Amino acid sequence: MFAIDASGENVVVVTGRLDAAQCSKAQALLDSMQGAVTLDCSGLEYLSSAGLGVLLKTQKRLLAASGKLRLTGVNRHLQDIFRYSGFDQIFEIEPAR
Repeated sequence: MFAIDASGENVVVVTGRLDAAQCSKAQALLDSMQGAVTLDCSGLEYLSSAGLGVLLKTQKRLLAASGKLRLTGVNRHLQDIFRYSGFDQIFEIEPAR
């Protein structure tokens, strides 16, 4: 199961599994966002390399327009994925509490 919804001003909540089958849905919503966007990952269980690509594309687009993508609620497993891929150097990441 996968869900992605805009919740509040420039806050996007993502839950479930962000894999290749869900990337077009995620990219479509993220492409509509501008400025500083917070992605609440507290319900995100899995992130594939295709999902990482969606986040990277979004970050590049936002940075080009003086915005950014900030990730919050990132669990330990996802933190490891970001660290191993080097993406922890690309995104502002707030771990889950």
